[in-house]
Amino acid sequence: MTHRSPTASADLFARARKVIPGGVNSPVRAFNAVGGTPRFMRSAAGAWLTDVDGEEYVDLVGSWGPMLLGHAHPEVQAAVQAAVARGTSYGTPTEPEVELAEEIVARTPVDAVRLVSSGTEATMSAIRLARGFTGREVIVKFAGCYHGHVDSLLAEAGSGVATFALPGTPGVPRSSTDLTLVLPYNDRAAVTAAFAEHGPAIAAVITEATPGNMGIVPPEPGFNEFLATTCREAGALFISDEVMTGFRATRQGGWGLDGAVEGWTPDLMTFGKVMGGGFPAAAFGGRADVMSRLAPEGPVYQAGTLSGNPIATTAGLATLRLADDEVYAHLTKVGETIKTATSDALAAAGVPHQVQSAGTMFSVFFAAGEVRDFVGASAQDTAAYAAFFHSMLEAGVYLPPSAYECWFVSAAHDDRAVTTVLDALPAAARAAAAVSEGS
Repeated sequence: MTHRSPTASADLFARARKVIPGGVNSPVRAFNAVGGTPRFMRSAAGAWLTDVDGEEYVDLVGSWGPMLLGHAHPEVQAAVQAAVARGTSYGTPTEPEVELAEEIVARTPVDAVRLVSSGTEATMSAIRLARGFTGREVIVKFAGCYHGHVDSLLAEAGSGVATFALPGTPGVPRSSTDLTLVLPYNDRAAVTAAFAEHGPAIAAVITEATPGNMGIVPPEPGFNEFLATTCREAGALFISDEVMTGFRATRQGGWGLDGAVEGWTPDLMTFGKVMGGGFPAAAFGGRADVMSRLAPEGPVYQAGTLSGNPIATTAGLATLRLADDEVYAHLTKVGETIKTATSDALAAAGVPHQVQSAGTMFSVFFAAGEVRDFVGASAQDTAAYAAFFHSMLEAGVYLPPSAYECWFVSAAHDDRAVTTVLDALPAAARAAAAVSEGS
């Protein structure tokens, strides 16, 4: 299957660039990392996207994770339509927000949650709460972990292992990152050194439960437990960012991969994506004594006009209630099929690669060895990935338009969708090989 030139998408992109910076409302959508014209989508159903030119694609992005059940799931749609008929926002407490909070608390180790509207809002609020609870100001994060566009977390590593960070983007003042330490991921010695030098000032360590924003880079065995223990012994809080992994990696989220086994629990957690069912919704939660410091119960202020709105909470609640063990078993089966076939195709074409996973989440690195940190992720062959991406796109498979992102499957990926992916892989692998050999 060869797709025709995306004429309507190109026209829309030209119009968008006149009124929207870069033509998109989130940078990765612009295709800058892979080249070419971004596809503007008109509709989605199940495992498929349809663009404005009428072309269909198997979706392996899933709105960057939220569409666990697939697009336009009939039961989620019915619940949302009924909620919309009752009104879209009240500015008052509602029943669905209580039920969604109960569902999150039942699945995870948190005692209470506060609902917000975005992952960035969740991590920003969790950090404020950690600082307010501990009376400390320094935050430790890891290179390659993304926690939203919070000023203090858009930071690059300083000149030494335990030195303070520099702003990672124009527009972030030095003062915003002066209290952020950026360490290499999976590096226990760096963490120990940071706490030895700055321990009494550290309010919290924040990390993705399993990093997915540099591709999937699993924590080495015991690493998260080590972080939780180090924080507890130093009087700091451990924040596990589950905006991406929450209810996606496993039914319990990324915490279920090792925390449930190793026995550690975070002090605070952040959630998003799946828990919104495709709507703007996120949350942060944690220990009862920490969460009780939030206003109006405590002195740490946080608020949001659309937080816990009845539409997003209804969609999220419907999604979580439908996401049973059978759904996760299907995600695992489909994911394993695609991972194996992708690796086989790349190996047959002689393309160096690594497939790395976290529960039902996975990514493909165009790199020769195991990727354990951001340095390793950054060493991959992004040009080869771009060639692979465009070959898959022409064959009707929509992959993440960046080598640093996860691939997501859904409960709606059936035999037709999987076969379309598998049929496209050999040619895409050969396209990547041609670029890799020429570099």
